[in-house]
Amino acid sequence: QAQLVESGGGLVQPGGSLRLACAASGFTPDYSVIGWFRQAPGKEREGVACVSSSDGDTYYADSVKGRFTISRDNAKNTVYLQMNSLKPEDTGVYYCAADKTITSAIVCVPVFSYWGQGAQVTVSS
Repeated sequence: QAQLVESGGGLVQPGGSLRLACAASGFTPDYSVIGWFRQAPGKEREGVACVSSSDGDTYYADSVKGRFTISRDNAKNTVYLQMNSLKPEDTGVYYCAADKTITSAIVCVPVFSYWGQGAQVTVSS
């Protein structure tokens, strides 16, 4: 059974850094795209960063470009989201999600088939 488990959320001051991890298991065949989404209170879930399994292409939302980096450790079957220069508006629940039919990282929208339980990220002084 396919499963995604996030870790690494928490409270950080503005300007600080956090790294989220998403451990994937049970994907047979492998997922074609995986990414991070977030949902702030009262707002819709949005795509933050996605990466394609086939060619490693990435997508970043404009609001996080230059501050966030998505990466994969294939040996550990884990995807990371390194978040630097965090702002209060980055606060929200961050979800890892994967799909087996979407093939482009550009399609980083919350229609993926598999979702983790979410990790809270709070940026506040």
